[in-house]
Amino acid sequence: MSTQISDLLDMAAPAVSPVVHGVRDEQLPAATPCADFTVHALLGHLLQVTTNFQALARHADADWSPGPDRVTGDWRDGFDRDLAALREAWSVPEAVEGVSAGMGLPQRTVGLMLVVDLVVHGWDLAAATGQSLRVPGPLLTVTGEFLEQMADKGRAMGAFGPAVTPPDDADEWERMLAMTGRDPRWSGAA
Repeated sequence: MSTQISDLLDMAAPAVSPVVHGVRDEQLPAATPCADFTVHALLGHLLQVTTNFQALARHADADWSPGPDRVTGDWRDGFDRDLAALREAWSVPEAVEGVSAGMGLPQRTVGLMLVVDLVVHGWDLAAATGQSLRVPGPLLTVTGEFLEQMADKGRAMGAFGPAVTPPDDADEWERMLAMTGRDPRWSGAA
């Protein structure tokens, strides 16, 4: 079985996973384009996202409170296991039906928020650690359209910073990043 969300996760996972695996331990304290997060904190957030959105797919509540450090042990392989479980959780039709009890939004919207979170934070990690993130065209199109509709709400919720004016020669990906408040040409000293 599959849904639009699980199909998008099938595109996002192979783009983001190599970036996560490419983070070196000495890069964990580095800054990221997401001002509130170091690489370590951003990885912890992504690991929390991959866990909590499994619960949200089942129409359950998610615990967003700070918990134990998730960037321990085999966290890289744990991220891949969580991605596989996410794909499975979002592949059933019920996952995208109705309204999320945990977020008060349509389930499809919650699923698209997950996909955007993965690819945007995947880029944050790539930029912070001297890697690149390759987002397939269809995934870029869907996430860009979603952000055009939801960026203002995301800013109001504190998920995004103020929109940034992209460079005149910005491509579709850079324009999408600018909608989230990121400098699309940010680079860290990795």
